[in-house]
Amino acid sequence: MTLTTLAALVPILPFLGAVAGLLLGGRAPGFVRPVAVLPTAAAFVIAAIVAARQGTGPATDAAHRLAPTGSVPIDLALHLDGFAVLIAVLVGLVATCVQIYSTGYLRDDPRYPSYAALVSLFTAAMFLVVYSGDLMVLLVGWEIMGICSYFLVGHYWETEAARSASLKAFLVTKLGDVPFLIGVFALATDAGTFRINGILTAAAHGELAHPTLVALLLLAGVAGKSAQFPLHTWLPDAMAGPTPVSALIHAATMVAAGIYFVARLLPVFTSSAAALAVLAVMAAVTMIGSGLAALAQDDIKRVLAYSTIGQLGYMAGALAVGDRSAAIFHLLSHGVFKALLFLAAGVVIHASGTNSLAAMSRMGGLGKRIPDTMWTTGIALAALAALPPFSGFFSKESVLRAAEHAAGGHAHHIPSAVGWTVLVAGLLTAVLTASYATRLFLLAFRGQGVEVEDHGREPVVMTTVLWVLAVATIGFGATAGALPDWFDGTSLNPTLTTSILGTGLALVGVLTTYGAWQSAAVRRRTTPIGAVVAAPPEETEPALVEEAAIATHQQVYGDIASARDPADPGRILLGPLHRHAAHGFHLDAVYAALFVRPVLAAATLVRFLDREVVETYVSGAGAGPRLLGAAVRRAQTGNVQTYLSVLLAGSVVLAVLVAVGA
Repeated sequence: MTLTTLAALVPILPFLGAVAGLLLGGRAPGFVRPVAVLPTAAAFVIAAIVAARQGTGPATDAAHRLAPTGSVPIDLALHLDGFAVLIAVLVGLVATCVQIYSTGYLRDDPRYPSYAALVSLFTAAMFLVVYSGDLMVLLVGWEIMGICSYFLVGHYWETEAARSASLKAFLVTKLGDVPFLIGVFALATDAGTFRINGILTAAAHGELAHPTLVALLLLAGVAGKSAQFPLHTWLPDAMAGPTPVSALIHAATMVAAGIYFVARLLPVFTSSAAALAVLAVMAAVTMIGSGLAALAQDDIKRVLAYSTIGQLGYMAGALAVGDRSAAIFHLLSHGVFKALLFLAAGVVIHASGTNSLAAMSRMGGLGKRIPDTMWTTGIALAALAALPPFSGFFSKESVLRAAEHAAGGHAHHIPSAVGWTVLVAGLLTAVLTASYATRLFLLAFRGQGVEVEDHGREPVVMTTVLWVLAVATIGFGATAGALPDWFDGTSLNPTLTTSILGTGLALVGVLTTYGAWQSAAVRRRTTPIGAVVAAPPEETEPALVEEAAIATHQQVYGDIASARDPADPGRILLGPLHRHAAHGFHLDAVYAALFVRPVLAAATLVRFLDREVVETYVSGAGAGPRLLGAAVRRAQTGNVQTYLSVLLAGSVVLAVLVAVGA
C-alpha cells in the first residue's frame, strides 16, 4: 500500500467510526465502545507507520482536482513532511488515550455514544488539517473542529455553565474565523492558488501583493482558535465540558491547529515585519497574563486552561522569531504532558468530589488515596515547569534559545526587538509557570484536614493511560537531538545561557511558592473556607462527580473561592493583584461593556422599531381597507328599496354638483 493511501486512511477511519457510532448508539450499544476506540487506535498506528516511512526524506505531495472553479481551483491535496507526520502521531496518541480513558470515565453516561462519535469526528478533522496541502480543504477541518467543540463543551447541557461555555467558545472562535476566511481568499488571490506549496513559493519570491494585510487577517483566526490574547477568554470557560474533552482540545486538537497553521505558512508571516511584531506582542501578553491568572484560579481545570494559553504563547513567540522547529517541538512536548495533566485532573476530581483547590487543601490523604495520579501529575507538572530532564525543559529551552538568537540580531528578517520581547516575556513566564504548577500540586495533594472520603476506585484503564503518557513525558525530551532531521535542520539543543536562566527562574518560582505555602500553614488550619462540594461517599461515576461539581460549586464559574482564602499561596504571592487575576483581569467585563451591551441595546432598538413603527405602519396599511370593507359590508342589506333610494340620492347630489359647477 502506497504512503499516500495510508495517509488518506488516517482521517477516514475515525470519520467512519463517528458515523458507525451514531448509527449503532441506539441499536447496538454494546458495539459503541469498540467502534469509538478501535478506529482511532488504528488511525494512530497507521499515522505512526506513515511517520516511519516518510522519515526525514523530502516531502511527499499528492493532489486531485476537486473543483475547477474557473478562477482559483480547489485540490484535494496531501502534504507529508516531518512536521505533519509527527503532529499526526501526537493527535493519534492523545485521541486514542482520550477514547480509552472515556470508556471508564463516562461508562454509565447515557449520552456516551454521541460523545464518542463527536470525539472521533473531532479527531478526523484535526487529521485533515494536519495532512491537507490545500487551504480550502484545511478550512473544512478547521470549521468542523469548531462545531464539534460546541457540542462537546456543552455535553453537560443541564448546567448553565456548560451551556454558556459552549456558546461562548463557538462565538469567539467564529469571530476570529471571519477575518481568517477573508485572509485565506486574499492569500489565494495574491498567490493564484489554494495549494500551500504554491503559496510558499509565491511568498519566497516576493509575489504576495499584500503580505501585511493577509498576515494580520490570518492572525485573527489563529488568535481565536489557539486562544491568544485578546480572543483567549473562551478557553477557561470551556472547562465546563468533560475532562477528557478538555484533554483533547488542549493537547492535540483545536488550539494546536492555529499554531500548526502559522508554522506551515511561516514564510507568509516573515515577509511582514509588522505581522511579526504583532505576533510577538500578542504572545508576550498571552504568556504573562495567563501565568498571573493561573496563579489565582481555584478550579483545578481552569489553572490548567490558563496554563495551556501560556504555553501556546510560547509557541507563538517561537514563530514570531521565525523558528517553527522550536514551536512544533514545544507543541509536541506540551501535547503529551498537558493531556496527562487533564486526564489526571479527572481522577483528582473524582477522588475529592470537587474541582476546587481551596476545598482540596482542606482534605487530608488525597495523595495516598490516588498515588498513581499523584506521581504522574508530579511528572507532568515538572515538565510544565520546564525542570530537567523532563520533555518540557528541552522544548521550552528551544523556544528561549530561538528568542535569544533573534534578540542578538542573528535571525534573518527578524527584528531584534521582536526577539527581546519574546525572550523577556518567556523568562518572566518561566517563574510564573513553575509557581502555579507548584501551587497546584501542593493544594491538591498536600492538603491538611479531614481525611478525604472514599468515592470508589478509579477504573484501571484511566490509571493505565496516565502512566503511558507519563512515560512519554519523561522520554520525549531525549528526541531533541534527532528532531532537527525531521524539521528544518535547526538545532533544538538548549544553550548554556538560556538553560541556566530558565531553570534558575523555574526553581525560584518553585521555592518561592513552597515558602509561601509553608508560611500559611497556621492560617490554613484555622481559617474557615466555603463548603466543600463532594459526591456521596459511595462509589460514584467520575463523570457524575464532575457534573455535580460544575452544577453546585458556584465559585468555579463565578466568585473564586481562593480569592477569599488567605491560606492560598497564590493570594500571598500576588497580593492586591490576586482579585483581578482571579477574574482574568476582567476582560469578559470589558468585552461586555464594549461589545455585548451595545449589541443588545441595538437589538432592543431594532425590536422597538420593528414592533412600534414598522408593525404599526403595516397594521395601519391593512386597517384602512379593512374598515372600508366593513362599511361596504354594512351597506349590503339586500333591500332593493334601500339600494334605489341611495341611487336616487346619489343622482340628486351629482346633479346639484354639476349645476353648481356650471
